[in-house]
Amino acid sequence: MALIDVGGAIRAGEDLDTAAIDRWLREHLNDLSAGLPEVTQYSGGASNWTYRLQYANHDLILRRPPAGTKAKSAHDMVREYRVQAALADAYPVVAKMVALCQDAEIIGCDFYVMHRIEGIIPRANLPKELSLSREQVRELCTNTLDQLIALHEVDYRAVGLEQLGKGDGYCKRQVDGWCDRYEKAQTWNVPRYKAIRAWLKKHTPADVKTCIVHNDWRFDNVVLDPSNPTQVIGVLDWEMATLGDPLMELGNVLAYWIEPTDGGILRKTRRQPTHLDGMLTRREVVAYYQEKTGISIEHWAFYEVFGLFRVAAILQQIYYRYYHKQTDNPAFKSFWLVNWAIWQRCRQVIREDGH
Repeated sequence: MALIDVGGAIRAGEDLDTAAIDRWLREHLNDLSAGLPEVTQYSGGASNWTYRLQYANHDLILRRPPAGTKAKSAHDMVREYRVQAALADAYPVVAKMVALCQDAEIIGCDFYVMHRIEGIIPRANLPKELSLSREQVRELCTNTLDQLIALHEVDYRAVGLEQLGKGDGYCKRQVDGWCDRYEKAQTWNVPRYKAIRAWLKKHTPADVKTCIVHNDWRFDNVVLDPSNPTQVIGVLDWEMATLGDPLMELGNVLAYWIEPTDGGILRKTRRQPTHLDGMLTRREVVAYYQEKTGISIEHWAFYEVFGLFRVAAILQQIYYRYYHKQTDNPAFKSFWLVNWAIWQRCRQVIREDGH
């Protein structure tokens, strides 16, 4: 595995019309070198499709939604682009935007192009060439959490994003919305989550505050400095960013935080290196966040269960496309089984909580 992810072969059925994109790009970058770019595709994501467009003088990234049926609020390229453009000065770890395309005549969907941030993307395992001590792993972990906290502290009004959210009641809207999405994406072979959804609705708290939330914060959505790999130099994948409750975001973060003591199916789903010696445990992350922000958490089990259920709904939306043959990506084949493992963990958290 290379230290820096440079992209790979384009998956079958996910080709780009490179000539059409090149013509469009030249209207926005007047110094592009001659000829079509070299195009590769990143394989890490299960949602939006991400490509590298490499010219002699520009290294660019193109993001577009997948083919097939999509939830109305998902895969929003316009939102993703505009959030990053607005954050450019206040939150410097976002990529520099090039342009947004909403003309379906180009490639049949919205897409945007940004400048590539060259660095290390920590996926399920760190690159073999990268060896971090326990202390460095701890520093990587806390630096990544510090960037999340810094995002939550950005003045959303000052950067012009006050219209990004829908006001108070974010926690309730999230619970209701994800319950609805899950129900619409159900297939015969997954749990209904009926009791868990009822528990979430019963225990939904008031918002603790309103801030910018990334809504898909994971290690494989950050870029690390190659010369100092405990430092975050980029944050990617802003399609679900909004104004919301920071504790809901923290619950979402920890839903992906697989630990060595988790069950076998969940350990196999690990997409980030949270198993490394030196990483904070989920409990330690919650304590760290409270200490750094001063926010008091009264009923953590709600946020934990919500985060898990949200992941189940996201996986089910993807699996629904696979089940109905709208995509043939083999990575999605066993998502129904993961759904059952998440259901079991939700039930365990609720039992231990006692509410």
